[in-house]
Amino acid sequence: MNKELKPTDSELEILQILWAAGPSTVRLVHEQLSEKKNVFYTTTLKTMQVMTEKGLLERDTSSRSHIYSPKVNKEEIQTTLITKLKDTVFGGSASQLIISAIGNQKPSKEDLEHIKLLIEKLTEDD
Repeated sequence: MNKELKPTDSELEILQILWAAGPSTVRLVHEQLSEKKNVFYTTTLKTMQVMTEKGLLERDTSSRSHIYSPKVNKEEIQTTLITKLKDTVFGGSASQLIISAIGNQKPSKEDLEHIKLLIEKLTEDD
């Protein structure tokens, strides 16, 4: 992913809505955003237009209400952002990133089980 495709915090909020809801109108996205913060409709519209120009969204203009869909998948964005965070904040250390993430909050039993399974899978290859 090139630098142009790294979403801002506002763009990530919109992507989260679209990943969960699927292809949607600006109105639907705006309604969901408005549940969390005070934002003008025109701001949501402009942000989604910019995201389309950046290649983060695609727009279907075949109907009166344009339908927006994410052009990037959630895993791709997560990997990019985690890698950037690891490299810039934790000096490239994945273990320091994980220790910090787990140490700052109590993980759920489900999260701990997923972590155990991942560790088992990674150590099987040795």
